[in-house]
Amino acid sequence: MIIKKLSLIICLLAFIGQSNYAQKMYEWRNNRTGIYSDKNLMKTWPVSGPEMVWEYKGIGNGYGSPVFTTDRMYILGEIDTTGYLFAFDLKGNLLWKVSYGEEWIKSYRGSRCAPTVVDNLIYITSGMGNIFCFDSYKGEKKWSADLIKDLHGNYTMFGHSESPIIDDDKVFLTAGGKDTNVVAFNRFTGKIIWTCKGVGERPAYNSPNIIKLKNRNILVTFSAYALMGIDTRTGQLLWTHIQDNVPLAEHALGMGDTHSNTILYENGFIYYVAGDGNCAVKLKLSDDGSTITQVWRNKDVDSFMGGFVKLDSLIYTDGSSKKNFNCVNANTGQTIGTLAIGTGSTIADEGLIYFYSQKGIVSLINPNPKKMEVISSFKITKGTAEHFSHPVINNGKLYVRHGNEIMAYSIKAK
Repeated sequence: MIIKKLSLIICLLAFIGQSNYAQKMYEWRNNRTGIYSDKNLMKTWPVSGPEMVWEYKGIGNGYGSPVFTTDRMYILGEIDTTGYLFAFDLKGNLLWKVSYGEEWIKSYRGSRCAPTVVDNLIYITSGMGNIFCFDSYKGEKKWSADLIKDLHGNYTMFGHSESPIIDDDKVFLTAGGKDTNVVAFNRFTGKIIWTCKGVGERPAYNSPNIIKLKNRNILVTFSAYALMGIDTRTGQLLWTHIQDNVPLAEHALGMGDTHSNTILYENGFIYYVAGDGNCAVKLKLSDDGSTITQVWRNKDVDSFMGGFVKLDSLIYTDGSSKKNFNCVNANTGQTIGTLAIGTGSTIADEGLIYFYSQKGIVSLINPNPKKMEVISSFKITKGTAEHFSHPVINNGKLYVRHGNEIMAYSIKAK
C-alpha cells in the first residue's frame, strides 16, 4: 500500500513538473510584449556603439529575429531558395542547421518568422506558409503541414510572416483558406484539431497572441482586413474588428492588408497598431471575452511592422506616413510626443527604448514624452538587404540580425 502511494505521488509530481516546464515558452519579442527583463544594462553607449562580442555571417537571407532558450539561440534563413533552421550556443558557435524546404524568394526574399520553443520541440513557419515541428535538441523533423496541399490556403503578397503560438496542446496557423482560414493543430502530432472560417480572407503577416481569461482562451490574429478573436478550444469566431477605410475594390489588389504587429492585452483592454486601416486602436474586451467595444482610434500612428511597447500608460511605436517615433497616451489615444528618427523596430528594457531604424541606425531612447531624446546611437555596417528585423536582448547582449548576418553587442554595465 505504501509503495502504491509513493508511486502515485512520484507520478503526480512528475506530471506537475512536466506541465509547468511545458508552459515555459521562448518566443517572438519576449512573450510577444517587446519588453525584455535584463538588468544592470548600460544607460549610455560609446560613440562607436557597444562592443561587438561575436558575429556570424552565413545565416542566409531573412528578416526573422533570433529566439533564445537558457542555452541556445535559434534563427531561420534562406540559402539558394532553401530554408534552414540554425541552432547556436550562446557564444555564437553553430551547433547544427537543418533544411525545412522551399523558402520565399519573390518579394524581399528570405525567412520571416521567429521560432517558438516549448520543452524539446521547436515550431516554425516558412514564408511559403508551411508549418513545421522539430526536435529542438537534434533538429529532427517531427511533423509538418503544407499551406496549399494540406490546408487549401492562400499565399500573401510578401510571404507568410507568422511566428507560431502555443496554447496547451495546440499550435495555430492562419492559412487563409475559405474553410481553413485559421487552423489549430495538435502540437505533438500535427493532427488538425479544428478549423475556423474566420471571414474568409488571406493572412495578414501577423504573429498572433492569446488572451487567457477565467473560462476561455482567445486567439487574436489578423486576416487581411479583420482582427479576429477565436476561442482556442472550439475554434469559434467570437468577434471581429474590421479595417473600415479600405475600399472593397482594393481588397483584390492587396491594398491595406499589412497588419504585422502582435496585439497586446492588458487589464481588460486590447491594443493594436496597424500600418493602414484603423491604425492605432484600443478595444474593451467583455469579461467573458465574447464582445469588444472600441475605446479610441488614432489614425496618425501607423506602424506597419515595427512593433510597439507599452510602458505604464504610454505606448511607443514608429510611424510610416509620418516617419516619426511616437508616444501615445494609452488612456486617451492622443499622440503626446514625437521624435524624428524614421521608421523602424521598437523594443524596451529597464525603462529605455531600443530602436532599430530601417536606415540601419540603432538608438537608445529616453522615453520621457515631455522630452523624448536619443541618448546614444550607432550604425549597423555589416549584413545584407533591408534593416527589417526586430532586435533582441538576452543575457546582457543586444542582438541585431541584418539579412545574412547576426551580431551580438555587449550592453551590460561595467
